[in-house]
Amino acid sequence: MTIPRRNLLLALPAVLPLGRALAQGNAPIRILVGAPAGGSTDTLARNLATEMGRQLGRTVVVENRPGAGGNIAADAVAKAAPDGNTLLMSFTSHAINASLYPSLPFDPIKDFTPLTCVATSPSILVANPAVQAKDVRELIALAKARPGQLNFAIGAVGSSLHLAGDAFKMQSGAYIVNIPYRGTAPALQDVLAGQVELMFAAVGNAQSQIRAGKLKALGVTSAKRLPAFPDVPAIAEVLPGYESSAWFGLFGPGNMNPELAKKLSDAARQAIATPEVKKRLETEGAVPVGNSPEEFARFVQAEIPRWAKVVRFAGAKPE
Repeated sequence: MTIPRRNLLLALPAVLPLGRALAQGNAPIRILVGAPAGGSTDTLARNLATEMGRQLGRTVVVENRPGAGGNIAADAVAKAAPDGNTLLMSFTSHAINASLYPSLPFDPIKDFTPLTCVATSPSILVANPAVQAKDVRELIALAKARPGQLNFAIGAVGSSLHLAGDAFKMQSGAYIVNIPYRGTAPALQDVLAGQVELMFAAVGNAQSQIRAGKLKALGVTSAKRLPAFPDVPAIAEVLPGYESSAWFGLFGPGNMNPELAKKLSDAARQAIATPEVKKRLETEGAVPVGNSPEEFARFVQAEIPRWAKVVRFAGAKPE
């Protein structure tokens, strides 16, 4: 029996070994980032892409598609072919948006194949030096004594830094007012100027001002103290169970072949483990992870209901 030439050509890609098919592709692998160039997610993606390309023998490029809290890039990847040529570098908003947005054009679980968590990034609670509290315990007492008189600067509504503050208020019972800004830079500037008292900031953004004495560090959002700031307590030392680190993860489209997903995950994890990438991630204030697809999948599934509680408490709405 003869097979029509057209049908034979269509069948050929399916019988090629997955590794060979991936390695021989002409087009570069694209990692879509739902954030502007120069931000933490973009920088981490670019740090990963170069070394991941070496591992795969392919060109890996980063493509920025900012907007809607990362949903524009996520939607593009959710609708892409599961051939390994279109990936997503997402961040904590992938879990937050599941409850922040009334409806999404994709399912944050079913429409993606988790590959690995690239890194986590704890934040730090900072205050203008004029604030009369030297640690988290004193801040909570001050806020309860002066309800509604202290303010949090919020760089982006619905961001992990915004919800870190709302999780803090939810657990502490303190009433602190949110002051939204269009971006982290103007928010941080007003805390430095004393226009707003408090802010949850990325460690990389605030560390130079903390060391210069221009900001007061009250607590970190990681479960334990950070090596870079050993004298700054974890907020969990006062509020047991509090943790609010941002995370950055690599996904493929849903229904990806398990062997292909493993090949991509292995390349990403090997890249994360190289001294060069680890150093660059740590310079950004991030903690390299590189876990298995199964571990990352369980983590994402647990993150969605965890953040949903904070979103409901905050009453946050997308901008």
